[in-house]
Amino acid sequence: MSGDLDLSPPEVPEPTLFESLLRYGLLLGAVFQLVCILAVIMPFNKIHEQEESAEKNDVKGGDQTKKAKGPVPQPRQKPKKESKKKR
Repeated sequence: MSGDLDLSPPEVPEPTLFESLLRYGLLLGAVFQLVCILAVIMPFNKIHEQEESAEKNDVKGGDQTKKAKGPVPQPRQKPKKESKKKR
C-alpha cells in the first residue's frame, strides 16, 4: 500500500515570458500605489516648513513685498457693470 503513493512534488512548468512580465508589472503597480498613498499622507511636514520659511521672508522684507505688489483695490469700490444694449 505504501508503494502505491507518489510523494514526489508535482511538476510545475516554468513561467513564460508573459507570466513573468505580468508578475513584475503587478509588483511595480503595487509599489506605485504605495508611493502615491504615502505622497498624500506625508506632505504635511513640507507644507509647515514652507509656511515657516514664507513667514521668515515676510518678516525680513515685509515693506519690499508690499511696494512690489502695486496698488490694492479698495473693498468699498464696486466694479462698474456694463449696461445691456437696447434693441
